[in-house]
Amino acid sequence: MLATEILAAEASRGKPPAILQLIGDTPLIEVTRMDVGPCQLFLKLENQNPTGSIKDRVALAMIEAAEREGLLQPGGTIIEATAGNTGLGLALIASAKGYRIILVIPDKMSQEKISHVRALGAEVRIVRSDVMRGHPEYYQDVAARLAAEIPGAYYVNQFSNPANPEAHERSTGPEIWEQMRHDVDACVVGVGSGGTITGLSRFFNRVRPRRGVEMILADPEGSILYEYVKTRQLVEAGSWAVEGIGEDFVPDIADLSYVTDAFEIPDAESFEVGRELLRKEGILGGSSTGTLVAAALRYCRQQTRRKRVVTFVCDTGNKYLSKMYNNFWMAEQGFAQR
Repeated sequence: MLATEILAAEASRGKPPAILQLIGDTPLIEVTRMDVGPCQLFLKLENQNPTGSIKDRVALAMIEAAEREGLLQPGGTIIEATAGNTGLGLALIASAKGYRIILVIPDKMSQEKISHVRALGAEVRIVRSDVMRGHPEYYQDVAARLAAEIPGAYYVNQFSNPANPEAHERSTGPEIWEQMRHDVDACVVGVGSGGTITGLSRFFNRVRPRRGVEMILADPEGSILYEYVKTRQLVEAGSWAVEGIGEDFVPDIADLSYVTDAFEIPDAESFEVGRELLRKEGILGGSSTGTLVAAALRYCRQQTRRKRVVTFVCDTGNKYLSKMYNNFWMAEQGFAQR
């Protein structure tokens, strides 16, 4: 019997697999071998979630919210537009709870992610990644169209779903606060859907309203969000190879009003820092982890006094072995010499 069939059988008996209990409560460790200037830099290891990313948290929260609100009925179909990691979390939970799931994924995503969601039983629709909102093949528009066409379908829409930031406000933020012993000066975060930065901003603003926790945006070069934070102007998006963060629009749930500074990181720097993190700290993170750590290192090295800074290992580098950890791919893409 396939693993997905076993999970479905358990779901039909009303008993979800224990693996869902392992979502969240991830470790936090200090960087000890990279140059962090006068600061202390800590990494929240979200790659330790069951499908290997921070998105497991929001996937579970959004599905449970939909069930409570009657938006997703037994035997229904879950539909989502995803760069891969939210899809992985949703695929695990759909299998555990006995739902059909269709994921719409841009074609730049790693083959490892696509193979993983398919192994969990998801149906996958691959669409173009070189088109913007309004184009018939734009991944979010395709997902919305499928949800309208399929009876009993629920479009998760992480970019507008309030359960997304709530998951981080209620779990990720409190975990960091306790693990850091209530002593956090800055938090470096990327934006994909905007859930992490919004939820954490709300939490830290509540527990430390006067002194505050600086919220720092890490954005891939080509995304519009860096320029939006700096100037409040919407510019034309470029392209970038880092997966899971950066956008060509400001997501509905993204509250960037708490952001105090931003760093724009080129793909080459993201990949090199990600590889350095593995060599020096032994942590196998994905491409967005490279972006966040690169921004955190820039921030730390600019400081003139010690600060306690937190950022994330957003997902596992196992999903990028054919890309950023592959020397031939790096050379072919112009990120390394042959």
